[in-house]
Amino acid sequence: MRTEVDLSREAELSAVTLRLNVTEEQVDELRKHNTVGAAQLVSVSDRVTTAQRETEVLQVRLRAGEATVNELKAKSEAQSALLTQINSRLETAESQNAGFQIRLTAGDSLISELQTNTTVLERRLSDSDSLMMELHTEHSELKVRLRVGEKQLEDLKAQNTVLSFRVNVTDDRLQQIINTTSDEPKVAFSAGLTDSGAVGPFDKETTLTFSKTISNIGRAYNQTTGVFTAPVRGVYFFSFTAADYLKGYMGLYLYRNNQPLIFNLALNDHGGYASTSNSVALRLEEGDRVRLSLPASYRLYDDSRNFSVFSGFLLFPL
Repeated sequence: MRTEVDLSREAELSAVTLRLNVTEEQVDELRKHNTVGAAQLVSVSDRVTTAQRETEVLQVRLRAGEATVNELKAKSEAQSALLTQINSRLETAESQNAGFQIRLTAGDSLISELQTNTTVLERRLSDSDSLMMELHTEHSELKVRLRVGEKQLEDLKAQNTVLSFRVNVTDDRLQQIINTTSDEPKVAFSAGLTDSGAVGPFDKETTLTFSKTISNIGRAYNQTTGVFTAPVRGVYFFSFTAADYLKGYMGLYLYRNNQPLIFNLALNDHGGYASTSNSVALRLEEGDRVRLSLPASYRLYDDSRNFSVFSGFLLFPL
Protein backbone atom coordinates (compact mmCIF):
# COMPACT_ATOMS: atom_id res chain seq x y z
CA MET A 1 0.00 0.00 0.00
CA ARG A 2 1.20 3.28 -1.04
CA THR A 3 2.06 5.74 1.53
CA GLU A 4 1.56 9.40 1.66
CA VAL A 5 5.17 9.79 0.74
CA ASP A 6 4.68 7.75 -2.30
CA LEU A 7 1.65 9.71 -3.17
CA SER A 8 3.51 12.87 -2.61
CA ARG A 9 6.38 11.68 -4.82
CA GLU A 10 3.94 10.59 -7.49
CA ALA A 11 2.28 13.91 -7.33
CA GLU A 12 5.62 15.67 -7.57
CA LEU A 13 6.65 13.33 -10.37
CA SER A 14 3.45 14.05 -12.21
CA ALA A 15 4.01 17.71 -11.71
CA VAL A 16 7.61 17.39 -12.88
CA THR A 17 6.47 15.34 -15.87
CA LEU A 18 3.88 17.92 -16.71
CA ARG A 19 6.40 20.64 -16.36
CA LEU A 20 8.83 18.65 -18.48
CA ASN A 21 6.20 18.19 -21.13
CA VAL A 22 5.49 21.89 -21.02
CA THR A 23 9.16 22.63 -21.15
CA GLU A 24 9.62 20.27 -24.08
CA GLU A 25 6.76 21.94 -25.82
CA GLN A 26 8.35 25.27 -25.04
CA VAL A 27 11.69 23.95 -26.28
CA ASP A 28 10.03 22.75 -29.47
CA GLU A 29 8.41 26.11 -29.87
CA LEU A 30 11.74 27.79 -29.11
CA ARG A 31 13.42 25.57 -31.65
CA LYS A 32 10.81 26.50 -34.13
CA HIS A 33 11.28 30.11 -33.20
CA ASN A 34 15.04 29.71 -33.32
CA THR A 35 14.75 28.14 -36.76
CA VAL A 36 12.65 31.06 -37.93
CA GLY A 37 14.94 33.45 -36.08
CA ALA A 38 17.98 31.77 -37.61
CA ALA A 39 16.41 32.16 -41.05
CA GLN A 40 15.55 35.68 -40.21
CA LEU A 41 19.01 36.18 -38.80
CA VAL A 42 20.53 34.84 -42.01
CA SER A 43 18.23 37.14 -43.93
CA VAL A 44 19.17 40.00 -41.64
CA SER A 45 22.82 39.08 -41.97
CA ASP A 46 22.46 39.04 -45.71
CA ARG A 47 20.70 42.33 -45.54
CA VAL A 48 23.37 43.69 -43.17
CA THR A 49 26.04 42.48 -45.58
CA THR A 50 24.19 44.05 -48.46
CA ALA A 51 23.74 47.20 -46.37
CA GLN A 52 27.44 47.18 -45.50
CA ARG A 53 28.31 46.81 -49.14
CA GLU A 54 25.88 49.55 -50.03
CA THR A 55 27.33 51.61 -47.19
CA GLU A 56 30.82 51.08 -48.55
CA VAL A 57 29.58 52.07 -52.01
CA LEU A 58 27.84 55.05 -50.49
CA GLN A 59 30.98 55.96 -48.57
CA VAL A 60 32.96 55.75 -51.79
CA ARG A 61 30.35 57.83 -53.54
CA LEU A 62 30.23 60.18 -50.53
CA ARG A 63 33.98 60.64 -50.65
CA ALA A 64 33.72 61.18 -54.41
CA GLY A 65 30.82 63.57 -53.79
CA GLU A 66 32.79 65.40 -51.11
CA ALA A 67 35.71 65.71 -53.51
CA THR A 68 33.33 66.94 -56.17
CA VAL A 69 31.77 69.30 -53.66
CA ASN A 70 35.23 70.58 -52.73
CA GLU A 71 36.05 71.03 -56.39
CA LEU A 72 32.71 72.74 -56.91
CA LYS A 73 33.37 74.92 -53.85
CA ALA A 74 36.77 75.83 -55.27
CA LYS A 75 35.22 76.51 -58.66
CA SER A 76 32.40 78.41 -56.98
CA GLU A 77 34.88 80.50 -55.02
CA ALA A 78 36.86 81.13 -58.24
CA GLN A 79 33.64 81.94 -60.05
CA SER A 80 32.57 84.19 -57.15
CA ALA A 81 35.90 86.01 -57.35
CA LEU A 82 35.54 86.21 -61.12
CA LEU A 83 31.94 87.37 -60.74
CA THR A 84 33.06 89.99 -58.23
CA GLN A 85 35.73 91.12 -60.67
CA ILE A 86 33.19 91.13 -63.51
CA ASN A 87 30.73 93.09 -61.35
CA SER A 88 33.49 95.58 -60.52
CA ARG A 89 34.39 95.88 -64.18
CA LEU A 90 30.70 96.14 -65.02
CA GLU A 91 30.25 98.93 -62.49
CA THR A 92 33.31 100.66 -63.94
CA ALA A 93 31.93 100.15 -67.43
CA GLU A 94 28.53 101.48 -66.36
CA SER A 95 30.21 104.49 -64.76
CA GLN A 96 32.26 105.04 -67.92
CA ASN A 97 29.13 104.49 -69.98
CA ALA A 98 27.30 107.14 -67.93
CA GLY A 99 30.24 109.47 -68.50
CA PHE A 100 30.21 108.62 -72.19
CA GLN A 101 26.48 109.24 -72.33
CA ILE A 102 26.95 112.66 -70.69
CA ARG A 103 29.80 113.45 -73.06
CA LEU A 104 27.74 112.11 -75.97
CA THR A 105 24.81 114.32 -74.94
CA ALA A 106 27.16 117.29 -74.66
CA GLY A 107 28.68 116.31 -78.00
CA ASP A 108 25.23 116.11 -79.60
CA SER A 109 24.39 119.53 -78.17
CA LEU A 110 27.71 120.91 -79.39
CA ILE A 111 27.14 119.35 -82.82
CA SER A 112 23.67 120.93 -82.93
CA GLU A 113 25.14 124.31 -81.97
CA LEU A 114 27.90 123.89 -84.53
CA GLN A 115 25.35 122.97 -87.19
CA THR A 116 23.32 126.05 -86.25
CA ASN A 117 26.46 128.19 -86.25
CA THR A 118 27.46 126.68 -89.60
CA THR A 119 24.05 127.51 -91.03
CA VAL A 120 24.31 131.05 -89.68
CA LEU A 121 27.86 131.38 -90.99
CA GLU A 122 26.80 130.05 -94.37
CA ARG A 123 23.95 132.55 -94.43
CA ARG A 124 26.30 135.34 -93.33
CA LEU A 125 28.84 134.23 -95.92
CA SER A 126 26.14 134.31 -98.59
CA ASP A 127 25.07 137.75 -97.36
CA SER A 128 28.72 138.82 -97.31
CA ASP A 129 29.14 137.59 -100.89
CA SER A 130 26.05 139.52 -101.93
CA LEU A 131 27.25 142.56 -99.99
CA MET A 132 30.68 142.18 -101.56
CA MET A 133 29.12 142.17 -105.01
CA GLU A 134 27.02 145.19 -104.10
CA LEU A 135 30.07 146.95 -102.65
CA HIS A 136 32.04 146.08 -105.76
CA THR A 137 29.26 147.53 -107.89
CA GLU A 138 28.99 150.57 -105.63
CA HIS A 139 32.76 150.91 -105.68
CA SER A 140 32.69 150.96 -109.46
CA GLU A 141 29.85 153.49 -109.37
CA LEU A 142 31.71 155.56 -106.78
CA LYS A 143 34.78 155.60 -109.00
CA VAL A 144 32.66 156.91 -111.84
CA ARG A 145 30.93 159.39 -109.52
CA LEU A 146 34.29 160.42 -108.10
CA ARG A 147 35.60 161.17 -111.57
CA VAL A 148 32.41 163.06 -112.36
CA GLY A 149 32.60 164.79 -108.98
CA GLU A 150 36.19 165.82 -109.59
CA LYS A 151 35.12 167.28 -112.91
CA GLN A 152 32.19 169.01 -111.23
CA LEU A 153 34.53 170.28 -108.53
CA GLU A 154 36.72 171.76 -111.20
CA ASP A 155 33.62 173.31 -112.75
CA LEU A 156 32.57 174.66 -109.36
CA LYS A 157 36.03 176.05 -108.80
CA ALA A 158 35.74 177.79 -112.12
CA GLN A 159 32.25 179.01 -111.19
CA ASN A 160 33.55 180.13 -107.79
CA THR A 161 36.30 182.02 -109.59
CA VAL A 162 33.65 183.70 -111.71
CA LEU A 163 31.50 184.33 -108.64
CA SER A 164 34.48 185.70 -106.77
CA PHE A 165 35.07 188.02 -109.70
CA ARG A 166 31.40 189.00 -109.67
CA VAL A 167 31.51 189.53 -105.92
CA ASN A 168 34.57 191.69 -106.31
CA VAL A 169 32.82 193.67 -109.03
CA THR A 170 29.75 193.90 -106.81
CA ASP A 171 31.90 195.03 -103.90
CA ASP A 172 33.50 197.65 -106.13
CA ARG A 173 30.10 198.84 -107.30
CA LEU A 174 28.87 198.78 -103.73
CA GLN A 175 31.84 200.80 -102.64
CA GLN A 176 31.19 203.26 -105.44
CA ILE A 177 27.56 203.55 -104.40
CA ILE A 178 28.63 203.97 -100.78
CA ASN A 179 31.10 206.64 -101.81
CA THR A 180 28.57 208.48 -103.99
CA THR A 181 25.72 208.14 -101.48
CA SER A 182 27.52 208.57 -98.20
CA ASP A 183 24.46 210.21 -96.71
CA GLU A 184 22.13 207.39 -97.81
CA PRO A 185 21.46 204.20 -95.80
CA LYS A 186 24.16 201.53 -96.22
CA VAL A 187 22.66 198.04 -96.53
CA ALA A 188 24.48 194.92 -97.78
CA PHE A 189 24.89 191.30 -96.68
CA SER A 190 26.27 187.92 -97.74
CA ALA A 191 25.77 184.66 -95.83
CA GLY A 192 26.72 181.01 -96.35
CA LEU A 193 24.18 178.24 -95.73
CA THR A 194 25.93 175.82 -93.31
CA ASP A 195 29.10 173.89 -92.48
CA SER A 196 27.14 170.70 -91.69
CA GLY A 197 26.83 169.25 -95.21
CA ALA A 198 23.40 168.15 -96.43
CA VAL A 199 20.31 170.30 -95.81
CA GLY A 200 17.00 168.48 -96.38
CA PRO A 201 15.04 166.84 -97.71
CA PHE A 202 12.11 167.98 -95.54
CA ASP A 203 8.49 166.84 -95.50
CA LYS A 204 7.28 170.37 -96.24
CA GLU A 205 8.62 173.58 -97.71
CA THR A 206 11.13 175.13 -95.30
CA THR A 207 12.70 178.60 -95.07
CA LEU A 208 16.47 178.33 -95.42
CA THR A 209 18.60 179.84 -92.69
CA PHE A 210 21.92 181.03 -94.08
CA SER A 211 23.70 181.02 -90.73
CA LYS A 212 27.29 181.84 -91.76
CA THR A 213 27.35 185.64 -91.95
CA ILE A 214 30.07 186.86 -94.30
CA SER A 215 28.98 190.50 -94.11
CA ASN A 216 25.88 192.25 -92.74
CA ILE A 217 26.12 195.99 -93.17
CA GLY A 218 23.06 197.72 -91.80
CA ARG A 219 21.97 194.57 -89.92
CA ALA A 220 19.01 194.06 -92.25
CA TYR A 221 19.61 190.28 -92.57
CA ASN A 222 18.62 188.06 -89.62
CA GLN A 223 20.89 184.98 -89.58
CA THR A 224 18.60 183.27 -87.06
CA THR A 225 15.43 183.39 -89.18
CA GLY A 226 17.07 183.64 -92.61
CA VAL A 227 14.92 186.70 -93.48
CA PHE A 228 16.08 190.04 -94.97
CA THR A 229 13.91 193.02 -93.90
CA ALA A 230 14.13 196.23 -95.94
CA PRO A 231 15.06 199.11 -93.62
CA VAL A 232 14.01 201.78 -96.17
CA ARG A 233 11.96 202.08 -99.34
CA GLY A 234 14.20 201.49 -102.33
CA VAL A 235 15.57 199.19 -105.04
CA TYR A 236 17.51 196.18 -103.78
CA PHE A 237 19.63 193.62 -105.60
CA PHE A 238 19.63 189.97 -104.48
CA SER A 239 21.63 186.97 -105.71
CA PHE A 240 21.97 183.36 -104.61
CA THR A 241 23.90 180.20 -105.46
CA ALA A 242 22.85 176.70 -104.31
CA ALA A 243 24.74 173.38 -104.74
CA ASP A 244 24.30 169.63 -104.21
CA TYR A 245 26.22 166.43 -105.08
CA LEU A 246 23.62 163.61 -105.11
CA LYS A 247 21.32 162.51 -107.92
CA GLY A 248 17.90 164.15 -107.81
CA TYR A 249 16.24 167.52 -107.94
CA MET A 250 17.60 170.60 -106.24
CA GLY A 251 16.15 174.08 -106.25
CA LEU A 252 14.69 176.89 -104.18
CA TYR A 253 12.17 179.74 -104.12
CA LEU A 254 12.88 183.45 -103.59
CA TYR A 255 10.00 185.08 -101.70
CA ARG A 256 9.04 188.73 -101.26
CA ASN A 257 6.89 188.69 -98.18
CA ASN A 258 4.62 185.66 -98.84
CA GLN A 259 4.82 185.85 -102.64
CA PRO A 260 7.23 183.52 -104.53
CA LEU A 261 8.99 185.52 -107.24
CA ILE A 262 11.69 183.13 -108.51
CA PHE A 263 11.87 179.36 -108.63
CA ASN A 264 15.24 177.86 -109.59
CA LEU A 265 15.16 174.16 -110.48
CA ALA A 266 17.98 171.80 -111.53
CA LEU A 267 18.16 168.02 -112.05
CA ASN A 268 21.41 166.41 -110.91
CA ASP A 269 21.33 163.26 -113.05
CA HIS A 270 25.02 162.32 -112.86
CA GLY A 271 25.54 162.18 -109.09
CA GLY A 272 28.39 164.72 -108.90
CA TYR A 273 28.58 168.31 -107.67
CA ALA A 274 26.09 170.61 -109.37
CA SER A 275 24.88 174.15 -108.68
CA THR A 276 22.24 176.67 -109.67
CA SER A 277 22.22 180.44 -109.26
CA ASN A 278 20.11 183.50 -110.01
CA SER A 279 19.80 187.22 -109.18
CA VAL A 280 17.08 189.85 -109.21
CA ALA A 281 16.56 193.59 -108.50
CA LEU A 282 13.47 194.28 -106.38
CA ARG A 283 11.63 197.40 -105.40
CA LEU A 284 10.83 197.04 -101.73
CA GLU A 285 8.83 199.07 -99.29
CA GLU A 286 10.16 199.63 -95.80
CA GLY A 287 9.48 196.44 -93.81
CA ASP A 288 9.19 194.13 -96.83
CA ARG A 289 10.85 190.76 -96.28
CA VAL A 290 12.92 188.62 -98.65
CA ARG A 291 13.83 185.00 -97.99
CA LEU A 292 14.87 181.77 -99.72
CA SER A 293 12.80 178.60 -99.26
CA LEU A 294 13.58 174.90 -99.96
CA PRO A 295 10.67 172.93 -101.52
CA ALA A 296 9.54 169.69 -99.90
CA SER A 297 11.65 166.59 -100.79
CA TYR A 298 14.45 168.79 -102.22
CA ARG A 299 17.92 169.05 -100.75
CA LEU A 300 21.05 171.24 -100.88
CA TYR A 301 24.64 170.93 -99.74
CA ASP A 302 27.17 173.27 -98.17
CA ASP A 303 30.33 173.08 -96.09
CA SER A 304 33.22 175.31 -95.14
CA ARG A 305 33.86 176.04 -98.85
CA ASN A 306 30.56 177.99 -99.11
CA PHE A 307 28.90 176.24 -102.07
CA SER A 308 25.52 177.84 -101.19
CA VAL A 309 25.44 181.63 -100.61
CA PHE A 310 22.68 184.26 -100.28
CA SER A 311 23.56 187.95 -100.87
CA GLY A 312 21.76 191.30 -101.21
CA PHE A 313 22.29 195.05 -100.99
CA LEU A 314 20.51 198.38 -101.42
CA LEU A 315 21.05 199.86 -104.90
CA PHE A 316 19.46 203.19 -104.00
CA PRO A 317 16.63 204.46 -101.84
CA LEU A 318 13.43 205.89 -103.28
